[in-house]
Amino acid sequence: MDLEVRHLRLVCAIAEAGSLTRAAAALGTTQPGLSAQLRRIEAMLGGVLFDRGRAGVVATPFGELVLDRARAVLPGIDGLMADTARMARRVSACDRVRIGSVGAPLLGHLVLAVKAVLPEARVTARCQHSPVTLLDELAADRLEAAVLGDHPDQRLPDRDGVVLHPLAAEPVFALLPASHPLARLDEVPLAALLDEDWAVPRPDGDRTREYWSSECAAAERRPYAADETRPYAPRPYSPYEAEGRPLIELIRAGLAVSLCQATFVEVPGTAVRPLAGSPLWYRHVLAWHRDGPLARHGADILRRLTAGYADTCAAAPAYARWRTRHPHATGPASDTGTYGLQ
Repeated sequence: MDLEVRHLRLVCAIAEAGSLTRAAAALGTTQPGLSAQLRRIEAMLGGVLFDRGRAGVVATPFGELVLDRARAVLPGIDGLMADTARMARRVSACDRVRIGSVGAPLLGHLVLAVKAVLPEARVTARCQHSPVTLLDELAADRLEAAVLGDHPDQRLPDRDGVVLHPLAAEPVFALLPASHPLARLDEVPLAALLDEDWAVPRPDGDRTREYWSSECAAAERRPYAADETRPYAPRPYSPYEAEGRPLIELIRAGLAVSLCQATFVEVPGTAVRPLAGSPLWYRHVLAWHRDGPLARHGADILRRLTAGYADTCAAAPAYARWRTRHPHATGPASDTGTYGLQ
């Protein structure tokens, strides 16, 4: 008989239980049957593993040697089984690709890219407010890829096994009512917006609102949210906490100003204008599993996404004009590299 992993598990179970009776109950077998298995293991190894007594069993010096080796080996075997099972699930996932996205314009391009490289795959997508939530879902095998975003000094955290590939960085623009006097300007000073009522995103999820506030703090003012009761708060005051369509409706109604991605396309009643000096930036990031079904298609997907982003930029008139005026613009440098257009 050759030594097997189950034999090592049995020996460890006996040592942990401290008696053959308790070990048999934990293993779902009988005490005589367990005793017979232990005798066969001892005969195979060439020594007695446990001293039996009325109070239970105690490992012999020979048994301690075997237990030390078994406890060192078993975690590695368990890790191997878990990793191979995970890999098998990912390989079999080629017929199903789950994609996540934050509020960015690249989701459609990513779906098209995946369909192009895996035409037989069934692609599903879902959006989340928080990029960190999507990173956690990638790490937990609940997504195969995601388009994410971050800001300078607020870079996305690393996750084991998840590849983060920056796609492009773009300045943050002002989002105004079309009738607002500032909409007549080619570029809007951030300080001029600080005298307006703001609509801001909710604080949970990503750190966009925190990032906006930190830049406004340079002028010793920041957008205050509606739930912050400050009867004599300095302007800008933000009576509106909204995102998506509700935010657009507040802007269209002339009730507030806000900020948006440069690739945001104006809708009737709104105006998108660059901020003078480009003080705020946003970075688009593609994330996927290092050993997932999309890994070997990474270069092709990135090429298609880059082309899709260029189309998105061209379709955003305000950003297209800005890029013409600033063909070599990049974002602020950081200790981890330049944060700018790739």
